[in-house]
Amino acid sequence: MEARASAKYLHGSAQKARLVIDMIRGKNVNEALAVLQYTNKRAADGIEACVRSAIANATETAERANIAVDPDDLWVKACFVDQGPTKNRRRVRPAPQGRAYRERRHFCHVTVLVSSEDKELVRGNKSKARRRVGSPGVRPVVAPKSNSGAGRTERANKNDEAAPSEQQAAQ
Repeated sequence: MEARASAKYLHGSAQKARLVIDMIRGKNVNEALAVLQYTNKRAADGIEACVRSAIANATETAERANIAVDPDDLWVKACFVDQGPTKNRRRVRPAPQGRAYRERRHFCHVTVLVSSEDKELVRGNKSKARRRVGSPGVRPVVAPKSNSGAGRTERANKNDEAAPSEQQAAQ
């Protein structure tokens, strides 16, 4: 059972929200909520609300499908942050010598996907689904051709040819 939740137009840049999202990806929802609660970042509050919403969505869809899902068994399968609009969020800040700096205030959109499936099963399917050589649409990896004689001087080629005969004479 999978459930999804998204929080749109959160204040703050997507780059800063990704720092928080990276800490919870792949963790149990209880661990993720604990991390978000004690993270000293501005984006953590909005992301925590989004994770709680995804948990609620999972329990609701499970009840509708008449399936028993324990919220403690859920884990964060995927989560990502997209950049939001900045068009109408331009501000002007004072700068030295009477100038003004234009500042853009950022929004971001957070999406969280939680799942009750086992992590090992999901990871196992990915390893089996890796591309194999010979399967349709997959090209085999070929080593690049080496130009061993190209760009070498005649003196170097003569020395290479002379080296085996010297080794035979030494034996």
